[in-house]
Amino acid sequence: MALTLRDLTFGYWRGRLVLDGLDLTVDAPATVLLGPNGAGKSTLLALAASHLTPTRGRVSWHGRTPSGRRQRAAYRTAVAWLPQQITPVPGLTVREQVAYAGWLKGMSRAAAWRASAGCLARVGLSELAGRRSHQLSGGQLRRMGIAGALTHRSELILLDEPTAGLDPTQRKVFRALLGELAGEVQVLVSTHQTEDIADLYDQVVVLDRGTVRFQGTTADFHALAGAAAGPREQAEAAYARLVGGEV
Repeated sequence: MALTLRDLTFGYWRGRLVLDGLDLTVDAPATVLLGPNGAGKSTLLALAASHLTPTRGRVSWHGRTPSGRRQRAAYRTAVAWLPQQITPVPGLTVREQVAYAGWLKGMSRAAAWRASAGCLARVGLSELAGRRSHQLSGGQLRRMGIAGALTHRSELILLDEPTAGLDPTQRKVFRALLGELAGEVQVLVSTHQTEDIADLYDQVVVLDRGTVRFQGTTADFHALAGAAAGPREQAEAAYARLVGGEV
């Protein structure tokens, strides 16, 4: 299944265009969207999630588009979006917030509650199910957000800088979870960090100043580095060449 963006154009009020006629198809099980701060990554994901509406162009997931109220509801059930900040709902426990996410996507209250237990186990938060969601750490909040997306069986999860602000232990736990999810649901992850790309992702997209500089397999991306030594050095060298405009 593919996420397709055609002629996508968007600019904020009184600002320059962030994206201007962008074309992109994402169909790999796990794709990383690389780019420096200000490249347009967050805007692209928000448009793909139908949180923002493009000035021009079309977004579709497996033939479904978020145009019109009914179509948008079906689209958002299939495509889940986790922004950089996951907001706890005041007064709700972790399990209640996960179930609430399923209910918002059209599940019955009972079905969402039943599904929430298994999804919390899936992300390793069962022991915290009864804790108030505002008491979670940053890494735990992100895992709770993924559990909510799994509750209503999303087909694609969009994650915006999911490891930003996490300590090394939290990043390790989160990356392990991303690796496990790849066989269950498609993921598109935005980041400016190049470590662990070879271990986590099948496809790399590099975005810089609203323009796709590269799209291809992880192996093709690393090949741009030339004689750089290990996978991490290769990823850093390839990224620097692309963002620096040498390729």
